[in-house]
Amino acid sequence: MGDTSIISARDLGLAYGSIVALHGVAFDIPAGRTGLVGANGAGKTTLLKILLGILSPTVGSATVLGFDASKELLDVRSRIGYMPEDDCLPDDITASEFMVQAAGLAGLPSNAARQRASDVLTLVGLEEERFRRLGGYSTGMKQRTKLAQAIVHDPELVLLDEPTAGLDPEGREEMLDLISRLGGFGINVLVSSHVLGDIERTCDWVLMLDGGRVLRSSPLSHLVDADVVEIEVVGESAALIDHLITVGATVETSGSRIYVSSSERDPFNLVRDALAATETGLWSMGPKSTTLEDVFLEGSDA
Repeated sequence: MGDTSIISARDLGLAYGSIVALHGVAFDIPAGRTGLVGANGAGKTTLLKILLGILSPTVGSATVLGFDASKELLDVRSRIGYMPEDDCLPDDITASEFMVQAAGLAGLPSNAARQRASDVLTLVGLEEERFRRLGGYSTGMKQRTKLAQAIVHDPELVLLDEPTAGLDPEGREEMLDLISRLGGFGINVLVSSHVLGDIERTCDWVLMLDGGRVLRSSPLSHLVDADVVEIEVVGESAALIDHLITVGATVETSGSRIYVSSSERDPFNLVRDALAATETGLWSMGPKSTTLEDVFLEGSDA
């Protein structure tokens, strides 16, 4: 990835006494929206703390926007925003007051801080609630407030730690829509989540951790296998499957889905000809899609 990477790690490791949280992690993350995924204990929070400069690695190094995360803290922190997972908002001030304070701490002058606070609270849907005290906010409103403070200073990169935690279905959809929109404002995003479906909804790249090691770092578009055709047919499929095997195709089934591949011929053409030869009706056909859950399970079993 080279100079185009916004976050990189080389032989990155960290241990808490005898417990090793990260094992020689190496990756390059490009600009855009990236999902940091893994089960609880996979090393996601440890990695975020290293990128924020809260923890120093035991070995190796990490760079954020070209700066060493351990040695150039001011350069890193002035360019990034952070949305923590925990409920950490002060109860006794309004969202507007809190946002002005956050903008001021980032170096914005007073007038600019007030304007920016108003803009970001409107962006996250809290314009009408901005003068209410944060202690009276619902979980969804608090999550949106935490997102607003993470972007109030117009960072180049924002780190979001479990942004949909505790949200009901409607609140989750609203948060995912907001995350998807951040790229339009020129903000790169790293989303840490154990909810794989949220990452598939919002991100272009995935960094997958398991047991402190990298299982995968690649575009989400690579989860589509163009060499395997996935089809569903109308009625019985036995005749179609037999015909495909006869002409040399490799056929696998899962429920109503049939997966067809071939090392010698275009599988789409094989399916087309087999459908015509057996007069089988077709519900759907396309390249096989693999979910993040499939990738995680395959990597964990390896």
